[in-house]
Amino acid sequence: METDELQLLREQAAARQFIDSEFTALFAPEDEALRSAVEAISAHNMPQIAISPLRGRMLQVLALACGARKILEIGALAGYSGIWLARSLPPGGRLISLEVSEQHAEVARASFARAGVSDRAEVRVGPAQELLPILTGEAPFDLVFIDADKPGYLVYLDWALRLTRMGGIIVADNCIRRGSPLRQSDDPGTAALGEYDRRVAHDPRLVSVALPIAEGGLDGFAVSVVVAPPKATAS
Repeated sequence: METDELQLLREQAAARQFIDSEFTALFAPEDEALRSAVEAISAHNMPQIAISPLRGRMLQVLALACGARKILEIGALAGYSGIWLARSLPPGGRLISLEVSEQHAEVARASFARAGVSDRAEVRVGPAQELLPILTGEAPFDLVFIDADKPGYLVYLDWALRLTRMGGIIVADNCIRRGSPLRQSDDPGTAALGEYDRRVAHDPRLVSVALPIAEGGLDGFAVSVVVAPPKATAS
């Protein structure tokens, strides 16, 4: 019986890998600019945490679905997700990507230049908690993508609610993480992710869903649509 269960697990893992590979090739093939952004992560000793091509395409689809003209990204890394987002923008659209590391910001800017989106995408450097209040004068945003330090997710959610228009979309990455946010944890990042999930699930200003679309269904996005007007100012 144990042998049968192991065989079933192997078959399921192989099926998930096949599906991911084939759907990536079908729906989210990477061009040279996207591949170069991924390669830049290793070349500059950056954390290996870029989103997958399918998640990049999902961001692009969500941005197009809400007619995004102004997008805010919290966490640029090497600019991979930013390329997907910037390519969704119409003429005159704008992506503002926040990045705490000047080194990472320079890599992201180079990635944007290779992708030909520097005319609509910029990287601003500094702690997001300091940069977000400054953005109130540039709000509202149509889509906000959160993919930065996990302990900061609750602060980023509060600001996203202030800065996103009604009908806009807030997306947060890594909100499933093999189910760890569903359990009590002493890890600050895991605990923040769990509280983020609970807040977006129950906040009356949002209609939300978690999408297990990464790592064979073991990680993915939390996607929220804003259904009430944003707060005008931050306290």
